[in-house]
Amino acid sequence: MNLKDKIEYIINWIRNYTKSIRSQPVSLIIGVSGGVDSALTSTLCAHTGLKTIAISMPIKQNSSQHDLSLRHLDYLKKNFNNVDCKIIELDNIFKIFESTMKDFDSELAFANSRSRLRMVTLYQVAQSNNGIVVGTGNKVEDFGVGFYTKYGDGGVDISPIADCTKSEVWDLAREIGVIKDIVDAAPTDGLWDDSRNDENQLGLSYKQLEEAMENKNSKYYNKYKEIRGPNLHKMKPIPVCEFPRD
Repeated sequence: MNLKDKIEYIINWIRNYTKSIRSQPVSLIIGVSGGVDSALTSTLCAHTGLKTIAISMPIKQNSSQHDLSLRHLDYLKKNFNNVDCKIIELDNIFKIFESTMKDFDSELAFANSRSRLRMVTLYQVAQSNNGIVVGTGNKVEDFGVGFYTKYGDGGVDISPIADCTKSEVWDLAREIGVIKDIVDAAPTDGLWDDSRNDENQLGLSYKQLEEAMENKNSKYYNKYKEIRGPNLHKMKPIPVCEFPRD
């Protein structure tokens, strides 16, 4: 399947999924971070013709990352009349949360809490607009290493690019017309004050991770397993205590 066919396939998949929902019409709600995953996914949503609400939710955001998210929102507004763009500032809410939780200080927990606050925000918007929350996780993050803390992923209604490797995401983004600076930017979840990128956190590049996922003989396979192991719980259904049946 070539890039154009993949793009059309995903767009039709989103349309068909929304038709299966009893309550119509359905709007698509998506967080825009300034990264390539959310830029591609929001553009795919825009191409469906369905009402799409694209939201930037800065929390102590690096200015260059936030600038890319604003440029992408501007691109969507200029090119699609079915897209409503919002900027919802979450800095003050997060500061109150940090202060309230000061006795439970953990840098990692606060980074994850930024993501969860964004997730809550997306669902608030979705339920007030008869909408579904659209995830932005790709194959490596969702099924490889469980690295989906970005903009509500892990708590979403649909995930249109979850079967795409990061390499495919970049190729599809170029094909569909995502701003070049976004495609070329280092992937980052935007959840850390020092603006570390995804590959810094993971310890492998996406290309290396993709190789390890496909080839157990890869020299990166052991490192991939080391990253994947602690995150397996994110990729499995929630454990349920079931009573024995007679």
